[in-house]
Amino acid sequence: MAAKNTDRDNSQEEGPHFGSKIGLICSCLGCVVGTGNVWRFPRIVANNSGQEGGLAFLLVWFMFLLIWSIPMLMIEYGTGRYTQKAVIGSFREFIGDKAAWCGAWISMVTFFISCYYSVVLGWCFYYAVYCIGNELPETAEESRQIFRDYAEESSWPVLTHAVAVIVAGFSVIQGVKTIEKVNMVLVPSLLLIILFTFIWSLTREYANIGITYLFSPNWDSLKEPRLWVDALSQNAYDTGAGLGLMIPYSSFMTRENAVVKYATLIPTTNNLISLLSAILIFSTVFSTLTLTRPQIGETQIVDIVKDSGPGSTGLTFIWIPVLFSSIGTFGRVLCVLFFICLSFAGVTSLISNLELTTHTLYDFGVPRKLGAPITVVVTFLIGLMSALNIDILTNQDFVWGFALVVNGIMLQIMVISYGVNQFRQTIINEYSLDDWKLPRLWGWIVMFVAPLEAIVLIVWWAIDLISNETAEGEEWYEFGRETFITTITQWAVLMAILITVNLVVELVWRKQRVLSDEYERVYDQNSMDNLSDPTDPPHPSYGAIHDDTHSLKSYKDLTL
Repeated sequence: MAAKNTDRDNSQEEGPHFGSKIGLICSCLGCVVGTGNVWRFPRIVANNSGQEGGLAFLLVWFMFLLIWSIPMLMIEYGTGRYTQKAVIGSFREFIGDKAAWCGAWISMVTFFISCYYSVVLGWCFYYAVYCIGNELPETAEESRQIFRDYAEESSWPVLTHAVAVIVAGFSVIQGVKTIEKVNMVLVPSLLLIILFTFIWSLTREYANIGITYLFSPNWDSLKEPRLWVDALSQNAYDTGAGLGLMIPYSSFMTRENAVVKYATLIPTTNNLISLLSAILIFSTVFSTLTLTRPQIGETQIVDIVKDSGPGSTGLTFIWIPVLFSSIGTFGRVLCVLFFICLSFAGVTSLISNLELTTHTLYDFGVPRKLGAPITVVVTFLIGLMSALNIDILTNQDFVWGFALVVNGIMLQIMVISYGVNQFRQTIINEYSLDDWKLPRLWGWIVMFVAPLEAIVLIVWWAIDLISNETAEGEEWYEFGRETFITTITQWAVLMAILITVNLVVELVWRKQRVLSDEYERVYDQNSMDNLSDPTDPPHPSYGAIHDDTHSLKSYKDLTL
């Protein structure tokens, strides 16, 4: 083991890695702190709060941080640092080529998320510029029309989507050093904007009403399967657990980087940012509407927070401009800062998404300077569907957002197949130089608790979708935007393609290995014959076998 670790140390020293701890921390935070914290989290809390409050959801959400997100991120951090590969390469190293399709599933789910995520990032770019050059809308109807004119009745989303993937792709093509430098600028700027607007929101009159509602319990909501499903999927979405993003990022780490500390503190910090964002949004919405529309009650205000709008845009892109417009000139400044904040958060997260695909191609022999442009182009082309049709974006967010639970199951399978205790000791505890020790409790969570909660939630989620309409007129067996059959069909098609490709490649490699073994046998026999009679011609099959084996070597050089 010592010799093996020495070889890995030498490989790490030769390969690219983060230049400083602060750069590493900013990059990892940038990876997980994204628009989901500000754009998605407050709405998910509101949708699971009823009329009483959101405390019950927050408690379940925090519980899943401890028994799902942090344990899954321990796997990702440890895996990438040890293998120095992305997701597919890591699965192949730990449990063999037969499991490559599991790593491919994780990579593809994250890729599909990045395709529509870049469209949402393009919206943030547009609104940041729009709010600088135009007066803010004063009513929700005006605001909805602005969004419709931009996102549904024009081709501008194609351009902003392209800008988003190009900006993120430029950082990825330059490698880890540029990724680190970009995050060291954007992440502190993002945190300062969030902190500034958070403090401002607390000074607002009647802000306490929104905060009181947020932290008031609605215990009956614990009976709803949707709350548990949303709490787990949102926590995974928030922290990046199951996305596989931390595997390529941690491949730039060395043994000196404390992965247990990072996998604990970074997602905890990320969830704290989500909570601050929720307090910011709830206090701003309640205080502003109470001051400007005293005739509406708490129930109507909660309904506004829940308003998802087209493509889950309601609160962020419809109501935030309206709320800030009531504050006057300073409100416009705050609105610009808000969308710049969202843009920074989106860029740092999209960089990590594109890095996963680029690093995967690199593991298969595609140079970064070629792999990054390929990733950018394909992401743009697939994302065009979401840019041109907001219903497709809504569908993709629904289908692949919950697929993160399946991703977690794949990571658990990898560790269980390799050996939970062996992974804990060899990959993390013994391989780390200055880190917290990973306790046995983590192994019990990965072996028993996490798989059980994943299976229960998937079944509960399916029953809930089958029992209720997900949208008006959409039954579970219809191909709607957010129906059970739509989700399962897309999952099944992707899984069938990946398993088929994996089997075909396995058969090709197996055939080539047989040819290689035969070549070795014939070559050894010819060598022995030539020792006795040097004038004997080579075996007649030598040339053909040699050609096949040469092809095998070239193929393996490309793929490995």
